[in-house]
Order: sequence, then structure tokens, then C-alpha cells
Amino acid sequence: MDEIVTAGLLVIGDEILSGRTKDKNIGYIAEYLTNIGIDLSEVRVVPDVEEEIVDALNALRQRYTYVFTTGGIGPTHDDITADAVAKAFGVPIDYDERIVSLMRARFTDTDLNEARMRMARVPRGADLVANSVSKVPGFWIGNVIVMAGVPQIMHSMLDAAAPKLKTGRKMLSETIHAGMREGDIGTPLAEIARAHKDVMIGSYPFSNGGLPDTNLVVRSRDPKALADAKTAVETMLERLRAHSAAKG
Repeated sequence: MDEIVTAGLLVIGDEILSGRTKDKNIGYIAEYLTNIGIDLSEVRVVPDVEEEIVDALNALRQRYTYVFTTGGIGPTHDDITADAVAKAFGVPIDYDERIVSLMRARFTDTDLNEARMRMARVPRGADLVANSVSKVPGFWIGNVIVMAGVPQIMHSMLDAAAPKLKTGRKMLSETIHAGMREGDIGTPLAEIARAHKDVMIGSYPFSNGGLPDTNLVVRSRDPKALADAKTAVETMLERLRAHSAAKG
């Protein structure tokens, strides 16, 4: 059986927790990783506080194959992610001449001020993660991939890191439109879930033209198990519809 590869995501920034900035990265990263065979298993959001970043990072990197971080690698005083990562790994942090060269090619001497130079500081031993948008890279140390919080830049860094990631067996999924209220199918759906323990079944209610409706999502790494569970769900729905029609 192919190895299952897992990931944690650490979202860093006071602006996310305060609601001033609406996160657009979690869903994108989750879908991206799922599509290449990596399970995003946990997401944490922490403020721009070094101790909290270090604690969360150390917990996640011991638990998962990879940890991705977003946010906190810009030019301002509260961009402390690089320092926190260095502290978590117990290594020094300093200016990386590779990044300095990239920045000198982009900025004039006047524009390359102390604030912008902060972005050239990375933990010792880190590899760089290319950034095709604004050129200043993220970095990769151990099993931790550090990326920008700006979505377009994060996308670029994730694309750059992806070919180097170990991937596992992909999670497969099927969506079934129930055409019924969630409460009407909850009991028989639970019975199907108990009978198909190697399959995950999710129930997602929504409004369909103002009427309550439900989508059912069946997920498994095993194609046969997925197909069997899907058939069981469809059979259950057909039985309920027939029963409802007979009553009507």
C-alpha cells in the first residue's frame, strides 16, 4: 500500500485573527495538496507572537510529514516568522546572500532599505522556495515550508515547492445529490457509514432554490470501497424516494 503523506498548515498573523484580512489560502492549499496526494490534516491560526508560533510549529512538525506556513515574512516589524522558525529549529538566522542578490536586482540602493532587507533573513541551512511574482523567496527547512501570506505569491511558492514534495496515495471522492433534507437521511446514512468503515461519508446541507437539500460526499483511497459505498448510498436514496412517493 502506498504511504499516506500528511501535512499541517500554520496560518500566522494578527490580521487573520482580528478579521481585518479574510484568509484565502486555507482552501486553496487543502485542494492543492489533496490533488497531489497529500492529506491536509490540521490547520492552526496563531498571532504574530514568537512563542506561539514556535510552540505551534514544533507540535505540527513532529506530527505530520510536512508543515506549511503562510504569513509573516514581509518587511515590517511584526513579520517575525523567519525568526520564530529559526528558534524552533535551534539555528541562527542571518542575511542570505542568494536573496540579497535577488533583491539588488529588483530594488535600487535607495529602495533596498533596512525594512526590505528583513526579507533576506532566513534560518541557517534553509533551502529557498522560488517566488515568480515578487522574486523574494520563501524557504524550506527540515519538513517546514515557509510561504508568504499574499495569495498570489503563496500560489507561486507552492508551485515551486510541489515537485520536491513526497506524495502518497490520493484520496478519491464522489458527490451524490440527495434531493432530500439532511434530517430525513441521517439515520440510514449512519447505518451505511457503520457498514463501510474504510470509507468516509460526509453530509452537506444547502439551500436549493430556497428549499432544503443535501449533498453527500463519499471518500476513500480504495476505488472498490468507494464504488460499493456510493452504490449503497444511491440505493438508500432510491428506497426513501419510493417510500415518500408511496405515501404521497
